[in-house]
Amino acid sequence: MNNCLRLLIVCSFVVGFAVNAEIKGLIQVSAINGDEQLSWQQGGVGLYRYDTDHDGIIFSQGLVEFRHDLTTAWSAHGVINAYQDPESTLGFSQAYIKYQPLTQSRFKWHLRVGGFYPLMSLENPDMGWISPYNYTNSAINSWIGEELKTFGLEATLKLPGRSFKSPHSFSFIGATFKGNDPAGTLLSWRGWAMHDRQTLFNEGIRFAPIASLSTPQLQFQANQVLPFTEVDGRFGYYAGIHWDYLKKSQFRFYYYDNNGDPAAINYKTGQYAWDTSFSSAAWLYKLTGQTRIIAQVMSGKTAMGKNRGIDNRFYSHFIMLSHKMAKHRFSLRYDYFEVTDIDGWQLDPNASQGEGITATWRYQLTSNWQFGIEGAAMDSQADNRAAIGFKSKFSQQQISLHAQFRF
Repeated sequence: MNNCLRLLIVCSFVVGFAVNAEIKGLIQVSAINGDEQLSWQQGGVGLYRYDTDHDGIIFSQGLVEFRHDLTTAWSAHGVINAYQDPESTLGFSQAYIKYQPLTQSRFKWHLRVGGFYPLMSLENPDMGWISPYNYTNSAINSWIGEELKTFGLEATLKLPGRSFKSPHSFSFIGATFKGNDPAGTLLSWRGWAMHDRQTLFNEGIRFAPIASLSTPQLQFQANQVLPFTEVDGRFGYYAGIHWDYLKKSQFRFYYYDNNGDPAAINYKTGQYAWDTSFSSAAWLYKLTGQTRIIAQVMSGKTAMGKNRGIDNRFYSHFIMLSHKMAKHRFSLRYDYFEVTDIDGWQLDPNASQGEGITATWRYQLTSNWQFGIEGAAMDSQADNRAAIGFKSKFSQQQISLHAQFRF
């Protein structure tokens, strides 16, 4: 914990003084009452970030977000994250250059080049791609934070409503990228999870040693995923549209395809290329100035191996109600998630399913200090658990207290 804090502070000063950047960040400490199911981060099958091994006080999150204007049109952006689990880790979760020229045209546009998240989520608009609502992300955005990252070029064309004297604003987004070939690994072999742990550049994610990885067909797969590895040399792409009506209703739709070659494998790293594509639709509606509904749906498919030996469909949705009252914010979210196994490989069952409830109260004591409490419960089932000595179906609960300092 001390090492993470020291490194985070050092990085803050280096970024702030060396490049004269605009800088903000946070440090979050949490008191955890975890579940007995060992977390996937420790090689177990639990779908929460923490388990009983983490009971007590933990440094749960630290981040620094910076921006440096290089010229009037060019700017550099980055997010540095620090975590204590599964071991002390510090690194970038985003780093990119943005080009946004000044123009008198009613049409606005910009480019992003580097490593960053596609802006599919309306749940994670806070600094460093975190949520201002729940401390634990939805299943959809937990997975985006784990296995998705754009390492490439993204272009956005904006039609601001005020420029066209219209209550409607639109943005059209297109991107191409490399380095996201293993996306789909966790959904197939672990299933969906719910947490706020973002994967850093060049970081691996462990999962339980499922039995099928000991078979000749899957003997080259490592017992971890390196989600931002380039395996097949192909470019992926995504396209999206944002619609905003008077800041009262916001809608985002994306289609994503990593264009993976399911027969390709990197024997050195033990990573396959998965052919993964999906559609995502997110909606935010303000019932009043203090109350809003946020919902998102994701549906897609992923396949790996010669002749697509592993072939799965995945689906998840959530709906959240959030209400702000003075310095208090209350948020309640329901999640449903599933993976459907449609291939004929009996040696590698991938079907899983679950649902969860997350309730959070946040209190903004000052502009710098925030405190909160969260309770979460989940039921889940996965066909591949029994073969490694776990129950196929179980329930999990988690209670956590949080103290957050922002600067």
